[in-house]
Amino acid sequence: MDRMNWNTRTDNRAERLARAAQALGTQREGKRVATEAIGTLLEAVLEPGDRVCLEGNNQKQADFLARALVQVDPQRVHDLHMVQSVLALPEHLDLFENGVASRLDFSFSGPQGARLAQLVSAGRIEIGAIHTYLELFARYFIDLTPRVALVAAHAADAEGNLYTGPNTEDTPAIVEATAFSGGIVIAQVNELVDGRTTVLPRIDIPADWVSFVVKAPRPNLVEPLFTRDPAQISEIQVLMAMMAIKGVYAEYGVQRLNHGIGFDTAAIELLLPTYAESLGLRGRICQHWALNPHPALIPAIEAGWVASVHSFGSELGMEDYVRARSDVFFTGPDGSLRSNRAFCQAAGHYACDLFIGSTLQIDLDGNSSTATLGRITGFGGAPNMGADARGRRHASPAWLKAGRESRAGRGGAAGTPRGQKLVVQMVETFREHMQPAFVERLDAWRLAEQAGMALPPIMIYGDDVTHILTEEGLANLLLCRSDAEREQAIRGVAGYTAVGLGRDRRAVENLRDRGVIRRPEDMGIDPRDATRNLLAARSMRDLVRASGGLYQPPERFRNW
Repeated sequence: MDRMNWNTRTDNRAERLARAAQALGTQREGKRVATEAIGTLLEAVLEPGDRVCLEGNNQKQADFLARALVQVDPQRVHDLHMVQSVLALPEHLDLFENGVASRLDFSFSGPQGARLAQLVSAGRIEIGAIHTYLELFARYFIDLTPRVALVAAHAADAEGNLYTGPNTEDTPAIVEATAFSGGIVIAQVNELVDGRTTVLPRIDIPADWVSFVVKAPRPNLVEPLFTRDPAQISEIQVLMAMMAIKGVYAEYGVQRLNHGIGFDTAAIELLLPTYAESLGLRGRICQHWALNPHPALIPAIEAGWVASVHSFGSELGMEDYVRARSDVFFTGPDGSLRSNRAFCQAAGHYACDLFIGSTLQIDLDGNSSTATLGRITGFGGAPNMGADARGRRHASPAWLKAGRESRAGRGGAAGTPRGQKLVVQMVETFREHMQPAFVERLDAWRLAEQAGMALPPIMIYGDDVTHILTEEGLANLLLCRSDAEREQAIRGVAGYTAVGLGRDRRAVENLRDRGVIRRPEDMGIDPRDATRNLLAARSMRDLVRASGGLYQPPERFRNW
C-alpha cells in the first residue's frame, strides 16, 4: 500500500512559488514584484478551478489586482470560483464575462446588482449562496478556503509586513484563512517602505503570511459608503427618527447598538444632541456602537453622548477626527483606526441589543429583502446584525425587556426565560419612483425561481423582526398574540400601499388600543415639530464645524 501524502497543499504551494520565481526572474526582489509584472505573477500562481478571494469590501477595493485578473489569458486561467464579500467594481463581473471565473459566493453586490442578475439569468454565473459577511468569513475556514487571496493594504516593508491603515476591513480573515491552508497571498499596496529610514506605523499582517507584494500605480479605491449629507434628510425622516428615539430607544434603554446605512439612521444620529437631549436621555441610551465612523455621529460625540465605537471599516475624511478622539474609537499607537469587519460583525450580533436598518420590500410575515426583480444586491451584514443571537447568554435590560414582551405576546411568561434582540425595520411606505415598500409577496421568490436558488434571498426573516417603523407609526410585533395580529400590525403601519389599504380597520384600532401600534401622537410627538431645525447639523459644512475642522469630507460632498 502506498504511503499517504499528507502535505499536498504545502507541495502545491511550493510548486506555485517556484513557477512564479521562474516566470518573474529579475522582476522580483524577495517578496516584492514589479508593478508591470503582475499579469505574469497571476498566470504563474493561478490554476484552473482555483478558489480565489479577490478583496472587494464594502469600501476598500483591491482594484489594481482586479484589473490585472481580468487581463489574464482565459486559456491558462479559467473556471475560477470567486469568494468575496462585495461585488463593487465592473471588473468583478468582467471576470465571468471573459471566462476567467464561473462560480460565485458573495455577500453584497451594490452597484453591480442589476448586471449580476442579467449574468445569472443568462447562465454566465453560477451562484453558490448569498451570505451575510460573518457567514462567508466562517466558510473561509471550513469549505470555501481560498487557494489564492488578492488583498489590498496601505503599505508594506521590505520583508512583506503589511500596514492596512484605517481600512483593514476583511483583510485579516481573508489572509489568515489562505496563509494557513497552503495558499498564496498577493497584496497590492499604496506605498513601499525600506524598514530602515522609514518604518511601518504598525504591523497588521505579518510578513510570513504574505507571499508577494506589488505596488499599485495609484492608491486603492476606498468608497465613502456610509457618508450621508444632512442636507438630504427630509422632515418625514426626522419624524421617523423621533419615533425611533422615543418609542424604541428610550422605551428599552438601548445602550449598545448598530445602525444600518441610510438617511433614516443618520437622522437619528443627528437628533441625539437635540431632541433626545430634550428628553433627558443622555447617558441612558446610545453609548456603545458597532458602527463605521459616521460623520453624522460627530455632533453626538462632541456632546458627550458616545462612549465607544468599534468599526467595520473606516470612512474617508474621518482620519484626523478619529485620531483626535482615541477615547471613543479603536486606534493604534500611530493614531489610525483599527477596523475589522469580522470582529465588528461578531460584536453586532452578540454584544448589541438593537439593530435598526432599512429595506426595499417587507411582506405580511415581516420578511424583508433588498433583492428585487432584475437586481440581486445581496445583503452585506444585515442578516447577521438583524438576527436574534440564539447563542447569547449575557443579560441587559433592553434584551430582557424584549424577551419578556415576546413571551407575553406568545400567550404568557411560562417556560424558560430568555431575552431577545431588538430588530427594527425603518422604512417609508413608498420608496423612490413610488414603489411600495410593503408587498403581499417578496420579489425574492421570483428571483429564487429564475436563478435556481434553493432558498429565496430573504434578508431578515420576519420572526427576527421586533418592530416596524414608518411615517405612519410604530408596530411592536413582540406584543402580537397570533400570526393574524402580526399581519394586521404590519398593515396598520403600511400607509396607502395596497397592503395598508387592505387592513381590517377594527383590528388595527384594537391593536392601537393595546399599544401594539402607536401613532406619533400616541408617543406624545407632534408631527408639526418634526422639522429639519431639530438636526444637530443640517449640512456637510455643519459637520466640519462640529468636528473643529478635523473632518475633511470627500470632494463629492463639498459645495463650498
